[in-house]
Amino acid sequence: MTDLSAGSGLSTRRHLGKAVYQNRAASRAGFSERLFALLFSGLVYPQIWEDPDVDMAAMELDESHRIATIASGGCNVLAYLTRQPKSIDAVDLNAAHVALNRLKLTAFRTLPSHGDLLRFFGATDERANSEAYERFIAPHLDARSRKHWEGRDLLGRRRIRAFSHNFYRCGLLGFFIATGHTAARLYGVNPADIMKARTLREQRIFFEEQLKPLFERGAIRWITSRKASLFGLGIPPAQYDSLLSAGDGTMAEVLSNRLEKLACHFPLKENYFAWQAFARHYPAHGEATLPAYLEKRNFETIRSSVDRVTVHHVNLVDMLRAKPSESLDRFVLLDAQDWMNDEQLNTLWREITRTAAPGARVIFRTAAAPSLLPGRVSDTLLSQWRYEKMRSRELTANDRSAIYGGFHLYVKPGTARS
Repeated sequence: MTDLSAGSGLSTRRHLGKAVYQNRAASRAGFSERLFALLFSGLVYPQIWEDPDVDMAAMELDESHRIATIASGGCNVLAYLTRQPKSIDAVDLNAAHVALNRLKLTAFRTLPSHGDLLRFFGATDERANSEAYERFIAPHLDARSRKHWEGRDLLGRRRIRAFSHNFYRCGLLGFFIATGHTAARLYGVNPADIMKARTLREQRIFFEEQLKPLFERGAIRWITSRKASLFGLGIPPAQYDSLLSAGDGTMAEVLSNRLEKLACHFPLKENYFAWQAFARHYPAHGEATLPAYLEKRNFETIRSSVDRVTVHHVNLVDMLRAKPSESLDRFVLLDAQDWMNDEQLNTLWREITRTAAPGARVIFRTAAAPSLLPGRVSDTLLSQWRYEKMRSRELTANDRSAIYGGFHLYVKPGTARS
């Protein structure tokens, strides 16, 4: 399979600029967009924050399906492999995310056992991970990804060193969560204390008494009213405006509502997203469920399927343009459309519609609850798809990550390939 990765002269920031810049550089909005692109050019998501179990339920994956997806942290790509689809093309504008996906795939190929994989990606303070990288992974990793992981961060430390400590405290998202914990502690609240709850009722009490009042504090309301405050969640200025429309006019209220779902709607034993948000690590063996790709029962299935994945450092539209008509069955857009203007949306959906086989499915998430396509994507394109409104609502409610307002499923009518 051809790898469409951009050459070394085409930087992550150039990719991001094309996706994010919608205003003049000299304007206030333009400055905000360029600051976001600068911050987003490094590692953002050590863990993806879209629930792959919901994705797989929506897509009804089987071994015949050919998937195009945005890669992000790669947890979704590996989860899809538990269903052994025919192929996965994973794309990302961020070179650090590309390197992370390739590291994970190579680790599945080369680490001796599930225990080694779980130690590398699921544990903290495992000094043996550096040795495992050198001995098993590095000799088989592509040159560009190896250069990334063996390169230095701003403090002069090799990036791969993060896996010997707590990788999930790294990146822009890790910094954002750490900042949230620090702010809470300044008001006498330790978010990690919710992990002592044993029932949904106890989780609810902790949220109502400890976490919810934080969003009524003047300082927190002021800080979250600034668009740059959410850059750590990977939310660009355009998506901030969309997210704001989901509440009562204040970002503090929106964030409180999203945190309420994360803290209260799912038992902690079933929600590893809550573990990362509140405990700052994954659960130990037997404490709670893990991401699908870290579960022992899926190890051999994923290991045998990693060669079905190709990771591209390229824009999704450019990857689709290189595909023949009706050559793809499933499309995973994450929340990327929240970044787009109308012209970009229509360009994307022209290529999706052209490359979609009969019976194809498109899934995506939005900051606000409604689908953003009606009124923005042309009726000529949208009329070729059926929106599954009730199913989308069910899947939104089931999404354990809880940070999005809506999950959306579109289906292209026709008989799927047998």
